[in-house]
Amino acid sequence: MDLNSLDDLYRDAILDHRRTPRNREVIDNPGSAAHAINPFCGDEVNLQLIFTKDRLDQVGAQAIGCSINQATTSMLSEAIVGKSTLEIRRLAKSFESMMRGADPDDEALKTMEDLPQLKGVREYPVRIKCALLSWSALEDALPNAVI
Repeated sequence: MDLNSLDDLYRDAILDHRRTPRNREVIDNPGSAAHAINPFCGDEVNLQLIFTKDRLDQVGAQAIGCSINQATTSMLSEAIVGKSTLEIRRLAKSFESMMRGADPDDEALKTMEDLPQLKGVREYPVRIKCALLSWSALEDALPNAVI
């Protein structure tokens, strides 16, 4: 493994979100919540969602585990606030496509703020699941969302 490539993976935005996670507070009485775990590495994600009208008003996002999981969860929490469930689903599909090999040219990806910086994770296949864990929790939470 090339250590320079590994250093490139941990870009400034990833390290910033890892060190200072956004929306980390647990939301009491959320409209929807989900928990996801990767049993192979022990990464975990807890999400709480509150929708007002048809828009996500508040998100609580707590991640335990590797830097990629923690940074992605923080980035996800910033990217989805203010969006409708349809917009969130499009964003999730675009992010998953990016992690599976598509270039981040999609219109939804352009609204992702720091998320496109995770593109480098694709070069480490075992880390892709780390980047997708919070999106899996989000997928579980959306059908149960009280809007």
